[in-house]
Amino acid sequence: MTPEDRFPGPEHPHSGLRHQPDLDVLPYGTYYEPDPAPGYTAPPYEGETYDGETYSGYGGARYLEQHWPADGQGHTVHAQGIGVDPAPAFAHQGQDGYEGQERHEGQEQGGYQEQSGYQGQEQGGYQDGRGYEGQNQGGYEGREQGGYEPAPPDQPSPALQLAGRDDPPTIELGPPLPDPSAPTYPYPAPGPDEPPGPVYVVGDVHGYLEELRAELRNQGLIDADGHWSAGRSRIWFLGDFTDRGPDGIGVIDLVMQLAAEAAAAGGYCRALMGNHELLFLGASKYGDEPVQSTAGTASFLAAWRLNGGQQNDLDRLEAHHVSWLSRLPAVALEDGHLLLHSDTTAYLEYGESIPDVNDAVHELLSDGSVDEWWDCFRRFTKRFAFRGDAGPTAVHELLDTYGGSRIVHGHSPIPYLTGAVHNDDGQPPHIPGPYVYADDLAVAMDGGVTMEGRLLIARLPVG
Repeated sequence: MTPEDRFPGPEHPHSGLRHQPDLDVLPYGTYYEPDPAPGYTAPPYEGETYDGETYSGYGGARYLEQHWPADGQGHTVHAQGIGVDPAPAFAHQGQDGYEGQERHEGQEQGGYQEQSGYQGQEQGGYQDGRGYEGQNQGGYEGREQGGYEPAPPDQPSPALQLAGRDDPPTIELGPPLPDPSAPTYPYPAPGPDEPPGPVYVVGDVHGYLEELRAELRNQGLIDADGHWSAGRSRIWFLGDFTDRGPDGIGVIDLVMQLAAEAAAAGGYCRALMGNHELLFLGASKYGDEPVQSTAGTASFLAAWRLNGGQQNDLDRLEAHHVSWLSRLPAVALEDGHLLLHSDTTAYLEYGESIPDVNDAVHELLSDGSVDEWWDCFRRFTKRFAFRGDAGPTAVHELLDTYGGSRIVHGHSPIPYLTGAVHNDDGQPPHIPGPYVYADDLAVAMDGGVTMEGRLLIARLPVG
């Protein structure tokens, strides 16, 4: 029996604020990996006990107190104007994590952007865009721009007005073409020897927008008005924006906003695809259409409701949200950290490199059948692969395949990893910070915000 089995019965008739399961529920079966090793004492739920030592003792697992004072006065220091690695992380990523967004009439934005605009859109900076009539931007024929202006048809070229010249007339050319081999930057180019900005990771949010705003503000990453204030810092959200909490769409909107603002400031804000993104998109696309799972018949809508889907999120889901969510990468590598949403080895089933995995997932979401989509959701809902005696081996398998020296993941709430789900005094679990385990090879970032834990944001490296 597992924690998922505590919630049997039919799907909830209505979604909304209510008691939610702490872990994801999959109809007709559970998908943990591996099975609990002998010697696990801490019960993951009431009514079960094991003999021996708790999992939290394996591999020197420990909490990390989340204070990190960098200035000696108890305040976290955040760099302004620090450069970042200009190389894009993924082939399918359009604009530093802010992908697929449709901009509407009258919207202003600076920076380098790859997007489609509507009539009357004003944009600044260097842009590779496909615009419509009336778009005011530089760089292409028919648009207002500075620099060289061709002579009017009734005015001869100055070269033809030179008297006593036997040379043929010359044709005035525009500025020289840029070197195609020179690097391009979707943000202000870093100066010589300028180091990259710091990297932050954000654990599972699950619709808790106000908690996210408060923690971002506490870390100095946004200002009092909720706008990017982290300069060239780099932020990765580890997935699971929606479900269980009250405002998943608000969370998505905030992350998309920060992605644009970070790019304009020389940093970036990016996100991974979690299993709840797959579930949310599947509920929107397929609804009650039956899927044939390995354990019976189910549907995305039923599974979404069972796992805390909020009807107000589904009602507010728009095309630009779907486009952005569908193009999120599943795996990333940042400064030697392999970033995943789920603590599972199922990623290995989708490719032997990070681009292969991301391409496979994107292709599946674009052209796959409902059963293939469901199978992907099921695989990415597996958990606990890095826990126990076999955990370090599983971590090494992923690191050896995709690179990096440590895995950072969300998905599995830390109280379940440590076995401290239910305190004897009935108080919520104490989560002092990220949880390092599996011989220091894995860092868990889901602080259990859905179970009165904590929404975690950490600067890498931790520990």
